[in-house]
Amino acid sequence: MADNRPISYNHDGSEPGASPASGFSLLGVSQVLVEALAAGGIAEPFPIQTATVPDALAGRDILGRGRTGSGKTVAFVLPVIARLAARHRRAAGGRPRALILAPTRELARQIHQVIQPLAASVGLEATTVFGGVPLRPQVNALRRGVDIVVACPGRLEDHLRSGICRLSDVEITVLDEADHMADLGFLPAVRRILDQTPPNSQRLLFSATLDGAVDVLVRRYLSNPAVHHVDDQGGPTPEMAHHVVHLATANRLSALVELTAAPGRQVVFTRTKHRARLLTAQLVAAGVPAVEMHGNLTQSARIRNLDAFSSGQASVLVATDIAARGLHVDDVELVIHADPPVEHKTYLHRSGRTGRAGASGTVVILATEDQRAEVATLGRRAGVTPAITQHRPGQASLRHILVAPTGPASGGPAGDQPPASPSPAIDRAERNRRRASRITARARDGRIRTA
Repeated sequence: MADNRPISYNHDGSEPGASPASGFSLLGVSQVLVEALAAGGIAEPFPIQTATVPDALAGRDILGRGRTGSGKTVAFVLPVIARLAARHRRAAGGRPRALILAPTRELARQIHQVIQPLAASVGLEATTVFGGVPLRPQVNALRRGVDIVVACPGRLEDHLRSGICRLSDVEITVLDEADHMADLGFLPAVRRILDQTPPNSQRLLFSATLDGAVDVLVRRYLSNPAVHHVDDQGGPTPEMAHHVVHLATANRLSALVELTAAPGRQVVFTRTKHRARLLTAQLVAAGVPAVEMHGNLTQSARIRNLDAFSSGQASVLVATDIAARGLHVDDVELVIHADPPVEHKTYLHRSGRTGRAGASGTVVILATEDQRAEVATLGRRAGVTPAITQHRPGQASLRHILVAPTGPASGGPAGDQPPASPSPAIDRAERNRRRASRITARARDGRIRTA
């Protein structure tokens, strides 16, 4: 029987009393991979990477907890690639050497994008396996032989049942966002998949929370894991500024148009697919470059829209909670909850699209009169104290949100003070404010559908 008692470490990854290492080379990463990281603009490790990489390189099972945007992907990709490369052997057809399980197609695709240049630098190959796309390219890649498979559980089980893929050669298995796997009901499939991997193989589990069903996975599949807690998802990111905008229902669209005047990338969250589609059309009609992301889109449309958002072709992504987890786009400066989420964990996950990896960010909830009480409760449970703004069309009341984060790190109130110096956002904000006023007038005349 394996000893499953965890070993806990400091937040910087060191044992109590030990001096922390800095730099990927000092973590034990090979020079080839260090250079590949640098070529991708990654020079220094984030705390979760400093904490977990040495133990993972040593072959330890890892239990890592860290908020979204903390750098978990590189934390597990590096040791997977390094350990496979060190053994100098090729993968047999249909028998991958490493398996990474992710809850969503978007996350699987983004993990693969991180893996590709690093794997290529040491002569390894990787592929993705998920639904919503043709089977044939996946079948061909698996039969040819790939070292690393990044998969969603459902489609991977299809390939396992058909005999196209077998997991008996898997040396390392990674579960990313295990808590989200549980939320989506994937854990029975995850257990069936893990049962087909060698029991003595290395396993790395990363999650924002480690309670409930995730704990069952830890006890069943991880042996003597090294446990690392970095930036728990249980509270707000200190770098975020939080705002609540009180408004009338008829003014919601005008506020949204004005807010999307902010420079940089923005994510707008809605509760339903219909609302995501409607708001996207309304923003585009108002001159805002926006794309949608929700479950009714085909996989090719999801990829196309996410690529447009990532490249800057579209500055706004209007999404359901499909994007609250597993969406990794750098430099999202503003998250807008066009529809307040149902519970505080969703608020934190949605808001985690900004303020990533130490960057600052702004989060705004649009709250109508009948939503104010639930939004106040949501803030208390999420541990934030937002600045409150009253929005009336024709007033420049949202400018202070657009031009800079406000208040203390905890998201405390900051009032409606104008910026100390002019900002490039102000001219764009003023144009969108006037446009928003026209949209509101048209809505009141019945010439446009309101959000």
